[in-house]
Amino acid sequence: MITLAERDASTPYGKQLQSAGDGPVTLINTFVAPEGKTEEALAAWQEDAAYVKSRPGFISAQLHQGIAGSRVLANIAVWESAAHLRAAFSAPEFGAGLERYPDGTVAYPHLMEKVAVPGICVA
Repeated sequence: MITLAERDASTPYGKQLQSAGDGPVTLINTFVAPEGKTEEALAAWQEDAAYVKSRPGFISAQLHQGIAGSRVLANIAVWESAAHLRAAFSAPEFGAGLERYPDGTVAYPHLMEKVAVPGICVA
């Protein structure tokens, strides 16, 4: 089963999910598979992705894997709002999916919003 950990203890993931903002959010979920279990973690993520893809408010997802034998995976998913993600994350089907991950998998979910930086990127 996957364990959720905080990337920023001052702003826990549960608090982020309760965000009152109504604009799009990006979930950046970095997780680490146990030694020798990366393929098992990838299979579990694929099942999770199939579930969230069917949920209202889901826009897109992209999975990245560290190179050179790294066990680090990063899911970057865009949602219409934190409320949409909260509804998907709170559903019993999603919770059951967390049990598919190999024991020792640790995830660091964090919600982000785009930031405009003049001359570099737009929000």
